[in-house]
Amino acid sequence: MEPLVRWIILLLALSPFAFYLLALYSAHRFFRNRPAEPPANFTPPLSVLKPVRGLDHDAYNNFASFCAQNYPADYEILFCVPEETDPAVPVIRQIIRDFPDRSIRLLVGFEPIGTNLKVDKLVRMAKEARYDFLVISDSDIRVEPHYLASVAGPFRDPAVGVVTCLYRGRADNSFASKLEAVSNSTEFQPGVLVAWLMEGVKFALGATMAVRRQALDDMGGFEVLADHYSDDFETGNRIAAKGWKVDLCPWPVVTVFPKQTMGECFRHQVRWALTTRHSRPLGHLGLGLTFGLPWSVAAAVVAPSWPVAGAYLGAYVVLRLAVAWQVGVVGLQDAALKRRLWWFPVRDAFGLMVWVTSFFKRRIIWRGSPYYVRNQRLVPAGRS
Repeated sequence: MEPLVRWIILLLALSPFAFYLLALYSAHRFFRNRPAEPPANFTPPLSVLKPVRGLDHDAYNNFASFCAQNYPADYEILFCVPEETDPAVPVIRQIIRDFPDRSIRLLVGFEPIGTNLKVDKLVRMAKEARYDFLVISDSDIRVEPHYLASVAGPFRDPAVGVVTCLYRGRADNSFASKLEAVSNSTEFQPGVLVAWLMEGVKFALGATMAVRRQALDDMGGFEVLADHYSDDFETGNRIAAKGWKVDLCPWPVVTVFPKQTMGECFRHQVRWALTTRHSRPLGHLGLGLTFGLPWSVAAAVVAPSWPVAGAYLGAYVVLRLAVAWQVGVVGLQDAALKRRLWWFPVRDAFGLMVWVTSFFKRRIIWRGSPYYVRNQRLVPAGRS
């Protein structure tokens, strides 16, 4: 091998280590002063919006967690489903019966504005919501009793337009579900924290988008996202572009992953990767320099000596474990991750395959419907 090529590989193989060190520092900075629970120093009335289609794993407990909040002010919960026959409807009606003291409404149907049916639901719910602070989350999210206080508090600053949350995974007993939970806590969330450190948060995550209505109006309302693929990213990004702050909440929520096959897990991960690729194309391309496993193996292969090869592989193992512990176990309080730390090489190899595939994949299945992603927009499969 040419000496120049060897040294280029050895130099590039240092980039994941730099990313890991940044992730460690970011996690230390972000979580260091977090109290056990958020202070209830700003508790305005809230409208919780839950766009729903189909029945997620353990949906009753996911929904019920939003009804069991230690929140001193009034809040309402709005569910919106596409039709009365949606399988989530009986579960939502049971929630309404089981929590009679909560203001809970089920909305059936919506005006078809664009191809993103989640956004269509949000448009209707935002119009019918009573309050000026809207808390939106995906239907597979479960929260702690202090959740509403944690996302409401940052709005005490009148410059804050959006609050979003980190999240950890809760897995079914299937290997694929557990692997996806490991990915969430050790791969995706470190990237969010590095973005927070380097440039501030200028996006929102689907796990939570809490929005000030005035900021939403400045953006043009959810209507402007009717055909967009990554509505969560776009909401935060567009509101930030209007001069509002986006606050990242230090108390994570939980994403409940269903039982799934490895094929289903792979397709789900690719769909998520496509969100990043279309929302932040340069950032997604740069992810290639954060994969420590392939770069460390490549460096070990071309290393001029065994000690150098061992140093690269050893640094990968130590730093990767450190990031998983500091971000996942300490920061996200992911207790299950303690038992699965040794999975990280498998996860990293799987993540590399997902990343490579994302550059060639255009067709996705979202909530049972096929789409193509073109110019950050959803196009139903079959439409020219």
